[in-house]
Amino acid sequence: MKVLLLKDPKDKDLGPDPYIKELGSYSLEATLIPVLSFEFISLDSLFEKLSHPECYGGLVFTSPRALEAIKICLKEKSKKEAWSKSLKQMWNIKPTYVVGKATASLVEEIGLIPQGEKSGNAEKLAEYICSREKPNSSALLFPCGALKREVLPTVLREKGIPLESLTVYQTTQHPDLQESLSTYFSQQGIPASVVFFSPSGVKFCLQHIQKLSGDLINQVQFAAIGPTTAQALEAAGIPVSCTAGSPTPQDLAAGIHRALHPQNC
Repeated sequence: MKVLLLKDPKDKDLGPDPYIKELGSYSLEATLIPVLSFEFISLDSLFEKLSHPECYGGLVFTSPRALEAIKICLKEKSKKEAWSKSLKQMWNIKPTYVVGKATASLVEEIGLIPQGEKSGNAEKLAEYICSREKPNSSALLFPCGALKREVLPTVLREKGIPLESLTVYQTTQHPDLQESLSTYFSQQGIPASVVFFSPSGVKFCLQHIQKLSGDLINQVQFAAIGPTTAQALEAAGIPVSCTAGSPTPQDLAAGIHRALHPQNC
């Protein structure tokens, strides 16, 4: 059975994509189609703020892209040296809050220690932060995307915990998306399951998939990586057969397997 994953492939240097590998263990043939392109912005402002850890109470990351923005900054020799010599150690005295394992692993790559990675979504991370931070303390620095949801900022604001957001990337549709989808459906046919990894993916892909599937759309099981993406699908009138218990290849693959083989459960 075929599964279409609407996400960027993992860096090829790091081995096979873990979602394809995990789905393969259930004899599911998965294909990745990149959905999003990212433009990084305000990188000078980002590093200026990172250069003054004394002004902040810690860091918050809800997206791997925000870490990519920092890694781009650190490609510059002088900034990399400043980070290695003192900034990294000064930030490590403070908490670095993250959603999910993918973001946590990127935090570790730049030498910081992640907290809260088991939260899995912004709502739970906000609760975790509120349980550890005091009202009216130093602001937490939150590098984020232009399409960030307001859940986390709203919860922290209501609890009196200061948060300073800085937009460091913008999200657009991948230039090859429509062509990639058309090629997949013409060559592979209608997949048994289509997996969305973000509300942006729903926005950019859903209409194309509905058009390409035609009258067979009801045969497709739609899955989501988490509750926010599931809500976006439901808001578009699409029934969600599977939402991963946590945003991991293991939970997603197990959920899709159950959705496609309900008689075995």
